[in-house]
Amino acid sequence: MASHRRPKQPGRTRVTVLTATAAAAVALSAQAAHADSPSKADAKAKVDKLYEEAEQATEKYNGAKEKQDKLEKQVSDLQDKVARGQEDVNKLRDSLGTVATAQYRSGAVDPSLQLLLSSDPDTFLEKASTIDQLTAKQADTLKQMSEKQRTLKQQRQQATDKLKDLDDTRKALADRKDEVQGKLADAKEVLNSLSPQDRAEVLGEGKDGGKGGAGGGDRASRGEGRPDINIPAGSGRGGAALAAAYTKEGIAPYVWGATGPSSFDCSGLTSWAYAQAGVTISRVSQDQANDGTRIYDQSQLKPGDLVLFYGDLHHVGLYAGNGMVLHAPKPGTNVRTEAMSNMPFQFGVRIG
Repeated sequence: MASHRRPKQPGRTRVTVLTATAAAAVALSAQAAHADSPSKADAKAKVDKLYEEAEQATEKYNGAKEKQDKLEKQVSDLQDKVARGQEDVNKLRDSLGTVATAQYRSGAVDPSLQLLLSSDPDTFLEKASTIDQLTAKQADTLKQMSEKQRTLKQQRQQATDKLKDLDDTRKALADRKDEVQGKLADAKEVLNSLSPQDRAEVLGEGKDGGKGGAGGGDRASRGEGRPDINIPAGSGRGGAALAAAYTKEGIAPYVWGATGPSSFDCSGLTSWAYAQAGVTISRVSQDQANDGTRIYDQSQLKPGDLVLFYGDLHHVGLYAGNGMVLHAPKPGTNVRTEAMSNMPFQFGVRIG
């Protein structure tokens, strides 16, 4: 006969144990998740390092890009010279061919003309005994043709060498691009693991007068530590460059490899600013370090002087007065003014 007894309910002790176990599991999961997320300090250190490495690679990319542009122009010029030189050689050969045709029709083709119409006129010139068989005009034409062909040979070799150099430079350019993009992707992954507030702090928005980061507010909300926008009288082209750069503060984002006018990397901003002042300076920060007179005493800097940072000089900005620098800092920020003490200052450069 079947039993109709009710199933035994779990005891209160068992329920309590299960509840405690579940709570512990949730707590451990939360702790594990927290452990997987870097602290704000660790995240900042990692992002700063990645951005510094990305900027180093960016300046190398800029240098390779500049070299590529120069090589492309040199190759194009050489190819034009080769084409024009070949056209001159063809005309000279045609003029000599006209003489040979006339002699052939008269039934007396000069043996010397058979030589000079060969593909190697140098062979003819080596046979000095036959020179006296030519007219003075023919001899002069042949000499010109020989010189043109020697020049053509040299130019073709130069073009070949430049093309190889260009190919190597393009490969280096692609490697630098991959390196920059990899560093930036790693930094973005770290930033995405943070809260919006922590992310803003890691990017340095509002730090020591540093304003103008992404979402950093408009010009009216800039830090009180920023210098007066009025450029001192007599600042010359440096002052004009600084004034131009100020028009981008808070609105132009940092973009690696960019030279303006809507976005910049660090050396892109400084070269653009000086261009607005009518001065051409180098594209790369390390080259800009040699574009003027170096100033190692920070107290001697004037508004608009270039200021370079880090031992390898991979970062550059414009001195803004009062110990401040106006620069394009890093991805995720706009052109901004901040304390020079935030970075290891090396020296300034006065242009002109």
